[in-house]
Amino acid sequence: MIRAAVGAGVSLLATCSAVAVVRHRYTVIQVEGTSMAPTFADGDRLLVRRTRLDAVRRGEVVVFRTPPDYRAAPDTPPWLVKRAVAIPGDAVPADMRAAVGEGTEVPAARLLVRGDNPRSLDSRNFGYVTTDGFRGVVVRRFGRSESC
Repeated sequence: MIRAAVGAGVSLLATCSAVAVVRHRYTVIQVEGTSMAPTFADGDRLLVRRTRLDAVRRGEVVVFRTPPDYRAAPDTPPWLVKRAVAIPGDAVPADMRAAVGEGTEVPAARLLVRGDNPRSLDSRNFGYVTTDGFRGVVVRRFGRSESC
């Protein structure tokens, strides 16, 4: 009987540890708005792998905290979902040069992002995404919120 209780305790501990590791490595966010349409719709839930900004590849969809100057705007979510269009070492796209100021090349620890919807709030407005507030890379869409 004691052996069974100890075995159950060890199994429970292993399960809890595995869940903790997965929750540390992944998170779920819900898309708010249409800036990534048609790829993602308002209410879509996305699985996000937490990673460092320097691990992002061009073309991946990333999640990061809304830049401070835009957080007070009505209907702006706390997290933004955008596509990485230029990574460190890439040329700064012409339509983003005014927002980033000096330099024609994306510096280390920076990304430029664009929404799939042409009317998106993105690097054309706020410039570089930095490591501060960077969450990770979207792994997949796995459904819509029941409230939408």
